[in-house]
Amino acid sequence: MKIVVVGCTHAGTASVVNLKELYPESDITIYEKNDNISFLSCGIALNVGKVIEDTESLFYNSPENLAKLGVVTNMKHEVLDIDFENKTLKVKNLITEEVFEDNYDKLVLTLGSWPIVPRFEGGELENIVLCKNHDHALNIIEKSKDAKNVVIIGAGYIGVELVEAFEMQGKNVTLIDAEKRIMAKYLDKDFTDVAEKEFSDRGVKLVLGEKVQKFNGENGKVTEVITENGTYQGDLVVLCIGFAPNTKLVQGKLDTLPNGAIIIDEYMRTSKEDVFAAGDCCVVTYNPSKDTRYIPLATNAVRMGTLVARNIVKPTLKYMGTQGTSGIKIYEQNIASTGMTEEVAKATTKMNIATVSLTDNYRPEFMPTYEPATIKIVYDADTRRVLGGQIISKVDLTQFMNTLSVVIQNDMTIEELAMTDFFFQPHYNKPWSLLNAVALKAL
Repeated sequence: MKIVVVGCTHAGTASVVNLKELYPESDITIYEKNDNISFLSCGIALNVGKVIEDTESLFYNSPENLAKLGVVTNMKHEVLDIDFENKTLKVKNLITEEVFEDNYDKLVLTLGSWPIVPRFEGGELENIVLCKNHDHALNIIEKSKDAKNVVIIGAGYIGVELVEAFEMQGKNVTLIDAEKRIMAKYLDKDFTDVAEKEFSDRGVKLVLGEKVQKFNGENGKVTEVITENGTYQGDLVVLCIGFAPNTKLVQGKLDTLPNGAIIIDEYMRTSKEDVFAAGDCCVVTYNPSKDTRYIPLATNAVRMGTLVARNIVKPTLKYMGTQGTSGIKIYEQNIASTGMTEEVAKATTKMNIATVSLTDNYRPEFMPTYEPATIKIVYDADTRRVLGGQIISKVDLTQFMNTLSVVIQNDMTIEELAMTDFFFQPHYNKPWSLLNAVALKAL
């Protein structure tokens, strides 16, 4: 069985490793445009903030390691075209410029995503950078050495983490986003208010509800970011506006969403026979709303890549969908969410949305120390089904959202959550778990 894998970050690496384990005799060839694989871009901010010393530790696999497994790893090779009917590919060696053909029995598309870069006037100026791969990481680290005024455009998780990292390095930081709140996709206002205060208290300038219009510069380097309402100094600008599926290669050839995300079934199969896809280039089944959405997450990619290997010969193991569970640490605040926020649920579904929030100390007051935690549950008032949740505390209670993720995946109701069995031990919690307690409040 000859398997060709196009693209090799998280989903690609997971599929290859598992394919070799399940089918050691298979002939596997990787084509990857970059010169590295398996880079954890979520660690770029940790490197900027000097939490970790170098970017090399952010790799969990390598072409050399895959070669030891017997995988042909072709780095700096770009697939130019795919003929799905004849099962052939046209490939370009980016070093030698040679173009050649290859063929496959099974094809795995793990094309990933790419940062959204609007056409801004002045966008070609130097020191306007992206934040996605290893090259971007090295570029950001190098250019930040001399930067005094850093502007981050985009207040999702990556942008927010970079703001904290640059502020801790003594930079003057401005965060710009067209939304009126930071992390608006992941958290409701009562949670983002806390996070925004953490930044404002440390001198970070939050420019929210404003769209970037253009960049000004001197001597070919960026000096200012112009929005519809103001001008902001910046000698380093990092674009973190969001991601789109990197699927131009298969446009018009496979079934996709309007944004280009490849449509797959529960066994990772695309609309063409023997062609599988996984990771950020695909749609996902979103369990809270019972529909398909585009949610690029490394956790999803690894799961989906593993499923490709399990289903490459015959449909064996189904994809269970996702809740889009995520977490972030902002200074001393530990924050996590799963499923839909109240705002997202009301905007994207026709369900009768209800919410309940609770602030309580996470463990008994007779203990030497205790800290308050705020937890919120989003649910359907008609069916009582739990749809989402968020938690914030100075103590790390983020694992509660992993538990709630399982609750959502299994279609549990608010009543069932209220009476679910959780342990009690004064070092860790109260007799009623926070999840029990907030659900009981809803009753």
